[in-house]
Amino acid sequence: MSLIDSRAIIDPSARLADDVQVGPWSIVGPGVEVGEGTVIGPHVVLKGPTVIGRHNRIYQFSSVGEDTPDLKYKGEPTRLVIGDHNVIREGVTIHRGTVQDRNETTIGDHNLLMAYVHVGHDSVIGDHCILVNNTALAGHVHVGDWAILSGYTLVHQFCHIGAYSFSGMGTAIGKDVPAFVTVFGNPAEARSMNFEGMRRRGFTADAIHALRRAYKVVYRQGLTVDEACVELAESAAAYPEVAMFRDSVRASERGITR
Repeated sequence: MSLIDSRAIIDPSARLADDVQVGPWSIVGPGVEVGEGTVIGPHVVLKGPTVIGRHNRIYQFSSVGEDTPDLKYKGEPTRLVIGDHNVIREGVTIHRGTVQDRNETTIGDHNLLMAYVHVGHDSVIGDHCILVNNTALAGHVHVGDWAILSGYTLVHQFCHIGAYSFSGMGTAIGKDVPAFVTVFGNPAEARSMNFEGMRRRGFTADAIHALRRAYKVVYRQGLTVDEACVELAESAAAYPEVAMFRDSVRASERGITR
């Protein structure tokens, strides 16, 4: 029995691994590559150039690899690259890149994009991230590994969301979120760190305690970013986790969420 439903439309130039499943009324356009074990549900549109890795699951009514509506886009052959073991739920939209930036939108491995998530052009999502229903990333957004963005989170273009960070429901993010930091509100405000997420990921009690102290240095002592980074030098040398937090603060170009 064919794994591609007879009602699906597959462009002759598309390259699908032998065991890829495609549901009825889905469209796989030219320039699309799909790796082994991937399941494409009904009513999905895949447009290229797009490369999708192994063992992904794409649910109904998703639009993956479409042109960006960015007015700078003039039809250039930009790309979308999706890694392995991702789950893309109902109604998700993911746009390809623009030549003005990376030329590519990139999604890593083991991510969960829940219903109606939007990933804008040139965005980069790392590994093991969760984007909950109706989260929307504008163009050029970077999301670090293990980040969780709760439902209806909105992220302004060019923002960087640090690894292991967390946003509460309905958060509107207009500045960078450092690694491990928890933000809530509209506009977003830093409230604490994602300590529960750290415990679930197996961080040691000492590392969590060091991060708790590092958060206070940045957010509670009235220091400038440069002063806080100097203050964190000794702890960063002892704990890679603190170094990650400090480096994400120091690297911010938009300013960090306070």
